[in-house]
Amino acid sequence: METNHPKKVLFVCSINKFRSYTAEKIYKKFDRYQVRSRGTENGARVKITEGDIGWADIIFTMEKRHTNRIRTKFKEKVAGKRIVTLFIEDIYEPMEPALIDELKRKLRRYIIVPE
Repeated sequence: METNHPKKVLFVCSINKFRSYTAEKIYKKFDRYQVRSRGTENGARVKITEGDIGWADIIFTMEKRHTNRIRTKFKEKVAGKRIVTLFIEDIYEPMEPALIDELKRKLRRYIIVPE
């Protein structure tokens, strides 16, 4: 699954201030990947767009409802895209060590995790 160019990774949660934002910060300086984070809600820091879906090689959502929203709203654009639900609850603060540990533990199965 690795290629010569950085893989484009999109992290998605509800408001893009806690979980997906933390994931983006963890990976931002890791040159193996290009990363973005987005939210699905109207009040999101940065709301997901069709362009984000088209840009991404792989999409990680924090909850099944995020995956469902993306599949419903961007039905044609997600065709053939890999979307992985991480099942990480909305109980953390941004950059909280427990959140970072959970993200790394769950992402390790799919992509290389920075130390």
